[in-house]
Amino acid sequence: MKTLDVKSLDFKKGNGLIPVVIQDFKSKEVLMVAYTNEEALRKTLQTGYAHYWSRSRNKLWKKGETSGNVQKVKNILVDCDYDTLLFLVEQKGNACHTGEKTCFHNKLLEADRLRKL
Repeated sequence: MKTLDVKSLDFKKGNGLIPVVIQDFKSKEVLMVAYTNEEALRKTLQTGYAHYWSRSRNKLWKKGETSGNVQKVKNILVDCDYDTLLFLVEQKGNACHTGEKTCFHNKLLEADRLRKL
């Protein structure tokens, strides 16, 4: 496994943002997807807690800053194109702002037909 530094990441491809898949460190369950910019990533590395860039509010935010449902980052992996990250986290409380454990708690209706293929 190659080790990279922040300067190696391709923030340009996403206009300064990189998608982050957030996964539970122990269970490996996918909790959510968010975006980071270089500032948010450096804040994550500095504090050990997940920070992201809010596209809707156009600002840096710490996951759980209002809810208390923080994410302690245990490891960060980089994809093969250096333009997507995987945060492995210890999740305190629920990850989803709706109160669900994970943001992936809905099913796509049309996906039911895939089981028949």
